[in-house]
Amino acid sequence: MGALVRHWPRILVTLLPLVIVLLHATGAVRLGVLDRLDSIIYDSRLRATMPKTLDDRVVIVDIDEKSLADVGRWPWGRNRLSELTTELFERQKIALLGFDIVFAEADESSGLKRLNELAQRELRDQAGFVDKLRQLQTALDYDAMFAKSLEGRPVVLGYYLTGDRDGHTSGVLPAPVMAKEALQGRPIKFTSWNGFGSNIAQIAKAAPVAGHFNPIPEADGVVRSLPLIAEYKGGYYESLSLAMFRMLAGSPTVVPGFPKDRLLGRSYQGLESIQLKLGGKTLSIPVDDQVSALIPFRGFGGPRGGSFKYVSAADLLSKSLPAESLKNKIVLVGTTAPGLQDLRVTPVSEIYPGVEAHANVISGLLDGNTLVKPDYAIGYEVVVLLLAGLLLAFALPLVSATRAVILSVAVAAVVGGLNLWLYLGAGLVLPLAGALIMVATAFALNMSYGYFVESRSKRELANLFGTYVPPELVDEMVKDPDSYSMTATNREMTVMFCDMRGFTKMSEQMEPIQLQSLLNGVFTRLTGIIRANRGTIDKYMGDCVMAFWGAPVETPEHAHLAVKSAMEMANAVRGINEEHRAKGIPEIGIGIGVNTGNMCVGDMGSNIRRSYTVIGDAVNLGSRLEGLSKVYGVDIVVSESARKLAPAFGWQELDRVRVKGKDQAVAIFWPVAPANRVGAETEAEIKAWGSFLKAYRSQDWEQCDLLMMNLLRMNAKKYLYHLYSDRVASMRLLPFDLEWDGATNFETK
Repeated sequence: MGALVRHWPRILVTLLPLVIVLLHATGAVRLGVLDRLDSIIYDSRLRATMPKTLDDRVVIVDIDEKSLADVGRWPWGRNRLSELTTELFERQKIALLGFDIVFAEADESSGLKRLNELAQRELRDQAGFVDKLRQLQTALDYDAMFAKSLEGRPVVLGYYLTGDRDGHTSGVLPAPVMAKEALQGRPIKFTSWNGFGSNIAQIAKAAPVAGHFNPIPEADGVVRSLPLIAEYKGGYYESLSLAMFRMLAGSPTVVPGFPKDRLLGRSYQGLESIQLKLGGKTLSIPVDDQVSALIPFRGFGGPRGGSFKYVSAADLLSKSLPAESLKNKIVLVGTTAPGLQDLRVTPVSEIYPGVEAHANVISGLLDGNTLVKPDYAIGYEVVVLLLAGLLLAFALPLVSATRAVILSVAVAAVVGGLNLWLYLGAGLVLPLAGALIMVATAFALNMSYGYFVESRSKRELANLFGTYVPPELVDEMVKDPDSYSMTATNREMTVMFCDMRGFTKMSEQMEPIQLQSLLNGVFTRLTGIIRANRGTIDKYMGDCVMAFWGAPVETPEHAHLAVKSAMEMANAVRGINEEHRAKGIPEIGIGIGVNTGNMCVGDMGSNIRRSYTVIGDAVNLGSRLEGLSKVYGVDIVVSESARKLAPAFGWQELDRVRVKGKDQAVAIFWPVAPANRVGAETEAEIKAWGSFLKAYRSQDWEQCDLLMMNLLRMNAKKYLYHLYSDRVASMRLLPFDLEWDGATNFETK
């Protein structure tokens, strides 16, 4: 006892990592590094223990590159999908068919809609045309043809749930598998969504069973689990894999499996399992607290992965596959073609077919081989931490360095061995990183007592972020270092892309050293403006600079500062050009794109090179907007999401555009000037322009001409007005389009 009293400072120091990791385990303080390490341990163990054998019960019909080359680019006409479905059921004799595809829009590829319009209008007096069209109606109604091929057959459709700000919906949802009343008022933490994209009514009616195919990427972007049941507006909907498994099992009812009231009350926010009940039998499927199941990956994925048989859709459509080759098989229709964007990052592969993830879950459910992080994972981790931590805290100060090493290694081995045994024997995924880090840290602290000082964390933070962010922001960050991390997070931010115009011309007329000096001088000025407005320089790409606002230091006015920077940069370039004219140097132009949205920001890259950067659809849109500046003859293009958060400026709408890779059109704007500097004439011009856009989107070309004459009187040299004058002249030659939404489509990057 006396020895313990003498060593109480070392005991307290050794207990410190125990306290910290306990806080992490209980959720009081989340340490991203431990979560990431647990993910690494899980991923490594998963890759090492995968069976890497073929499950011949499940077959994937692949819309692969060969299929796209033979049949045509996606989406195919539903007549082809009808042929595929008929081939699978009638000639191949499959047991069950699931679609990892959503049929969200009507198929008009046959031209039937337009033919009907002609029959009702221009050709209504042509009896022969009308009669012939009536005869062809069935053959040209591809949706009806596809729906008929699905009727009365064991088919499960796919759809997706969304969580966008506006809660958009399309198509028809299937019936929920579980009502809210079944939860008995318990606050279960289901993955919740506020929108969906489902199948059109005609197809949904023909095949009423459907499941969502939403993956749930973790903070590092890796897909490790699938929600078996997700919530939408008080209804609970099953995944594609669960829906297919239930259909195989005879469509049992789904009920929640609550944990026994041991130490947990009705306020516990998780389920122990979901239960499938049919007759007097019950099958329990273990789930985590978000009603998700870890994907039991069998192999590295893809046609050569060896886990599942892949059959090209083209081979089925050409009937080159012998009859009954797939007899009694469970078939999933999906894609591995890179252009169709259903490739995921998983623990076993960075390019993994999304459809195979569902195949793995089905295979695991059939075998009863599911992996799960149980509801008692927190309790298990706390007990392990307390036993190991207290043993080390009271033993390490009393033993020699050699024995301390042996003791620490032994404790780590016991903790790791127990964790592995539970994983292999019972499919339990339990946290391990916290215990291992606690053991290592306790040993290190005990051996190097007095080494660490209070300022160390601040120095480390400054060194870590100093290469990524402005020094002036680092000074602010070190005041509260615990609030910042390089771990990837999702947050609303604003991104800017700035590209220099005329660089090619200058490179032809100037010596390399002279060109380098000029380019560095321009970037120095532009970078100074960005830094002065609290922006973070992401990277330089040739004659382009990328920056963002809102990280690592959260900045509520990120959109305002980004737009302000863009306008100051445009003014700076005009000043630079005055200097160039005086020196006889070619002038430069500038194109800037600004967008606000949800982005993933963090330390990303490889072991060789990393950078603090942002990724996501919102970043891609910002890049696209920069390219549009040249199209509309302006130096700055700002998205609607950024404009809404920057009310201190006067705005002129440029267009509604649909860029490559985006289905939804977005409005784009040009910042005219700070709002307090917008004169009456400019306000009148912007108002007149708004009236023109309204007439333009209504396809009222006569009104467009009148309004454009007025606009050209106001500003005859404005490129935007001449652009739209040409558009009106071209579009008035086309028939009135009821489906046109007024947006301009851009297919190039």
